[in-house]
Amino acid sequence: MAHTKGAGFVFSVILVALFSNGACDTLNRTIFPHGFIFGASSSAYQYEGAVKEGGRGPSIWDTFTHTHPEKIADRTNGDVADDFYHRYKEDVARMKEMGLDAFRFSISWSRILPDGNGKVNEEGVRYYKQFINELVHNGIKPMVTLHHWDSPQALEDQYGGFLSPRIVEDYKSYTDICFKEFGDRVKHWITFNEPWAYCTNGYGGGTDAPGRCTPSGPGNCKAGDSSTEPYTVCHHLILAHAAAVRHYNEHYKAKQKGTIGITLVTPWFVPYTARGVDVDATQRVLDFMYGWFMDPLTRGDYPQSMRTYLGHRLPSFTKEHSEMVKGTYDFIGINYYNAFYALQLPDSVSINSTYLNDSRTALTVVDPNNKPIGRQGGTSFFYIYPQGLLDLLQYTKNKYNNPPIYITENGVSELNNNSKPLKEALNDDDRVLYHVEHLGALYKAIRDETDKVDVRGYFVWSFLDDFEWGGGFKVRFGLHYVDFKDKLTRHWKKSACWYTDFLGKCMKCIPGCKAIANDN
Repeated sequence: MAHTKGAGFVFSVILVALFSNGACDTLNRTIFPHGFIFGASSSAYQYEGAVKEGGRGPSIWDTFTHTHPEKIADRTNGDVADDFYHRYKEDVARMKEMGLDAFRFSISWSRILPDGNGKVNEEGVRYYKQFINELVHNGIKPMVTLHHWDSPQALEDQYGGFLSPRIVEDYKSYTDICFKEFGDRVKHWITFNEPWAYCTNGYGGGTDAPGRCTPSGPGNCKAGDSSTEPYTVCHHLILAHAAAVRHYNEHYKAKQKGTIGITLVTPWFVPYTARGVDVDATQRVLDFMYGWFMDPLTRGDYPQSMRTYLGHRLPSFTKEHSEMVKGTYDFIGINYYNAFYALQLPDSVSINSTYLNDSRTALTVVDPNNKPIGRQGGTSFFYIYPQGLLDLLQYTKNKYNNPPIYITENGVSELNNNSKPLKEALNDDDRVLYHVEHLGALYKAIRDETDKVDVRGYFVWSFLDDFEWGGGFKVRFGLHYVDFKDKLTRHWKKSACWYTDFLGKCMKCIPGCKAIANDN
């Protein structure tokens, strides 16, 4: 499909070449399997705001944004964010208008347990009960992430958070409260979101909370060890995941009839050349990013390439822990956005022992002929490659025994241009095309008779524009535009209207969509 900026406001006639028995189908929800879930995603720190209300304790992201504002692109924070804490009812009404089957959100651990452990904050429990009830009442399934990077600051102060094995028991206790209080209505649980990003950015590069890295390194950190801490933290995180899943399965699953998994993130990687060293490097970077978690979950140990290259810096599973971790998922969540070429790191490059170069792999977005891997998205590192989603899904099926999968995040950013008129900002044609292309790739994955993948749902990142971690409010991923300069007013973007039409709802009945259509 050719893409033209400023094209007409077209929905039902958007086609992609989805060849099945020689036929080309219109892309809408009816061509997906019965029961396939379509939704949108969010996270607590990026959305809720109200950081000092309702008995909530501080998280590591509260501390990080206030002590290191220079590490946020616009020196902002999530103190208010989208004010979802106060405005969730109007946002849920939008979800219903759109026809969303489900909404993925995270629970703030420090809103439930302000000290990370100890006394439960009943006001926090009550808030999430009311929010979940609002979703269910409107026919929207809640998919709950139990940890989306915002660990309680209190546990960081008590014993170093995920640097200590003590976190395993505290995390299990926290999740037990959530299972007990919300599990009668929540049927999809996610233990952790993107552990790779949490461990490497927070403890390797120092760009995310808690902002730890080797002090002599480029991350300008006061404390840390980029050569060991990412692996230590993620080892404890994997054990915490397994403990929570085992606990849920033993005490809640039979009665509540829910499912539980984990969400992982990876781009797709294409060999820079056909040389064996680049092919090997491509597999190695996949091992260090995706296999780091998938291998323990499926066979109880880390990839051999990690063991070979890291030696004693990579923690070991005891036999008991290996058995505890293996098989602890009902589904795997995958966050997919973009792709890179991968090549062997040249011998001339000085190697320091940090996660940033431990895989001995370099990444680039152009091939040897300087041809980009795809068209550029909203930021310099973001190149769009829908084929990568299909390749990643088939790789997961073939290497890891075809687990049930949900695409828990998929989306594209745009730079926040405050000088752009609102009407123009709402016309996000690139985002519409991005989702058309990726849903087309997803459709191929689940319809391929020779290599069919067990995918059960697709969630757009993100429902609203929000606080995008190190990007602050400088980038927008939302289906809905949030005016951060005018009382956080929500506006329908073209992509939200397209998704509504895709889901079979009356797009023309929504005033915001009708206005965009008239302008086009």
